[in-house]
Amino acid sequence: MPLNLLIGLDDTDNLTSRGTGFRARCLAAELEQAGMVEVTGVTRHQLLVDDAIPYTSHNSSACISAVVNDGAETAPVIELCRDFLGRHAAQGSDVGLCVTAYAVAEKVRDFGYDAQRTVLRRLQAEQLARSENIHLEGLTGDHQGMIGALAAVGLHSTGDDGRYIWVRGIRERKGETLTLAELIKTTGVQIVVTLDGTPINDLETTLDLGPWPRPVRMNGRATLLVEKNNGGDTDWKVLDKETIKSFRP
Repeated sequence: MPLNLLIGLDDTDNLTSRGTGFRARCLAAELEQAGMVEVTGVTRHQLLVDDAIPYTSHNSSACISAVVNDGAETAPVIELCRDFLGRHAAQGSDVGLCVTAYAVAEKVRDFGYDAQRTVLRRLQAEQLARSENIHLEGLTGDHQGMIGALAAVGLHSTGDDGRYIWVRGIRERKGETLTLAELIKTTGVQIVVTLDGTPINDLETTLDLGPWPRPVRMNGRATLLVEKNNGGDTDWKVLDKETIKSFRP
């Protein structure tokens, strides 16, 4: 049976490097190229911003969701992640890596929520991961990234946190106009809704993807947020960047 796997990353960057989200997208691509998994998405999760928490810029972590091929073991996936981060993590970073089955990640949802509203300690993450048999390790620095890595898999598993920084095909379609049918067929977007949650179901309706088409994670699906394109050439248009960010930081 295929295994739904979540890979959490945190603090792979420094002030002058590309961010953790970029590293997560690159790692996802390397995992697929190695033939180990089929990546279904990469999400960004906002954690608490507090002076008591060391972070690079925004204190966000990332989660890769993937399906492990039939009969494959998770140990090679962990080893590839470890090797990749050893090669690409920025100098001075405090990398954390978490790898777990989706079903197990559900047991650390509360930890993810706590990471968004209170200051947590590395020991708490280590103890929880050990009790649930979750692979969690620090790879560089003082290993504080373990907190965000564990929080990322917990928050992703809720189905209602974060936004997609990668889902198949959507970043390449920015600026394009296409029908709902074309969007669903050629990208990993699963549903299109308005900000109040009303779904758009007419497959022939037209969408302006705009310059920043970033789905959010809602009800466990990659969800594109749109509004009526009054006076425009399409029926609907993707919400602007700031609105999407305010809805899912």
